Amino acid sequence: MKKTYDYIIIGSGFGGSVSALRLAEKGYTVLVIEKGKWYKAKDFPKTNWDLKKWIWLPLFKFFGIMKMTYYRHLAILSGVGVGGGSLVYANTLPKPKSKFFESGSWAELENWEKVLTPFYKTALRMLGAEKNPKFFDADTTLKEVAKNIKLENKFDTTNVAVFFGDKKNQKNKDPYFEGKGPERVSCNFCGKCMTGCPNNSKNTLDKNYLYLAQRLGVEILAENEVVDVSPIEGNSYEITYKNSTKYFAKKQKVQSKGVIFAGGVLGTVSLMLKLKKTSLPNLSDMVGKDVRSNNEALIMVATTDKTKDFTKGVAIASILDLDKNTHVEPVRYGRGSGFWRTLMLPSIQESNFLLRVIKLVFTLIKDPFNWLKIFVVKDFAKQSTVLLFMQNLDSTLQFKRSWFRMSSHILKGKAPTAFIPEAHKIANEYAKKVNGKSMSIFSETLTGIPSTAHILGGCVMGENKSVGVIDKFNRVYGYDKMYVCDGSMISANPGVNPSLSITAISERAMSFIKEKE
Repeated sequence: MKKTYDYIIIGSGFGGSVSALRLAEKGYTVLVIEKGKWYKAKDFPKTNWDLKKWIWLPLFKFFGIMKMTYYRHLAILSGVGVGGGSLVYANTLPKPKSKFFESGSWAELENWEKVLTPFYKTALRMLGAEKNPKFFDADTTLKEVAKNIKLENKFDTTNVAVFFGDKKNQKNKDPYFEGKGPERVSCNFCGKCMTGCPNNSKNTLDKNYLYLAQRLGVEILAENEVVDVSPIEGNSYEITYKNSTKYFAKKQKVQSKGVIFAGGVLGTVSLMLKLKKTSLPNLSDMVGKDVRSNNEALIMVATTDKTKDFTKGVAIASILDLDKNTHVEPVRYGRGSGFWRTLMLPSIQESNFLLRVIKLVFTLIKDPFNWLKIFVVKDFAKQSTVLLFMQNLDSTLQFKRSWFRMSSHILKGKAPTAFIPEAHKIANEYAKKVNGKSMSIFSETLTGIPSTAHILGGCVMGENKSVGVIDKFNRVYGYDKMYVCDGSMISANPGVNPSLSITAISERAMSFIKEKE
């Protein structure tokens, strides 16, 4: 490693990876610092029962690709590792509808739908987006439900970052970057996208942006976490970091002329809240505010019907638009990945805690044998699917720093809730189709705290420092050559999977940085 770089990027997810490649192409020396581990196809867990490779919980020496974080108002699923959320996400790359571009703190800064159009095209090309070519049980069931509720014309296939090729399991030379990228293997529809693709078919960031960036000299320092960013003489910054996989690690320092925060909401916002009280006091008071989810519900439907196989296909192969604000997608895991059964309870639609517990007990007592059959299904992943329900209706939270971690607080609107009537209605319709039962994570059923895989905001765009942390070029107010390029910059509710938007907005931000002289 060098002692000084032109730019240091904190995090290697969608925004960080885009930044690394585009800065390297402009001649800058770049170091990416990532707290997670390097994962290749052979390293991923075979199923999500292999918790040490699936869950990120370093206190117990679990260094997997997915992190679960609980707050007062949300349970958050996020990705960890070189490639960030791309390792564990469901490959899905939808473009939001117009409302996203016309609302939130960024709305008046640009005609976002227009100016981002070319960058969405670039993002789709770089991520290798293709229309999913095949439907299987989980998708055909949703299509039948759509037909029953007279919304068949709103059912569609998804754009996904997967290489399909002509024949499954077939090795191919780089099909995306004129031979400059790595070899790929055609998708075999095993459904293991979210536990880490073992087939080299998923277009994770280490196979496009980061791969190409490394060829241009970008250095990636894995298993290290940034703990301080301090301005120093010469319009530069000193970045302090330490090993993230050891209990006792010595802090080390490196310098750069510019810094890009790209650690996702949980990484970037937490670090900035800490630094605002110490080495970066000029950060906007908006740090930690305007945090959003996609107003989500995650409801699992399980069946005892052994003829069903919900593991076949890519993680998310289809989508149904229930109305202009509401979408639902069936999500799958691969064979054997039935860990979620240990966290599931019957879905209950009731906001009052006491009534909810009564309904839960009554639901189990009313049909004990069928519930028992559901819980002891041999291959839970094969006979269950998760319905991901998203809305672009808005409510916002605020994260504050307290003691050793962040805490969540209501900022505007109502608190996020796990009890969304439309979600439970569509889940019940789906369950009827497969003669199954609808279930939710125990934290939702018992506490009403919803789960989200799409936490956004906390470093939003604004016209000035009083209403935003960054400007419309992603530059941090109060500091030179400092940027935010990750989900925390998202300044409105997209209502769909946000990875494509994070990539496109980061592409635009990097386009304004001049080539190195």
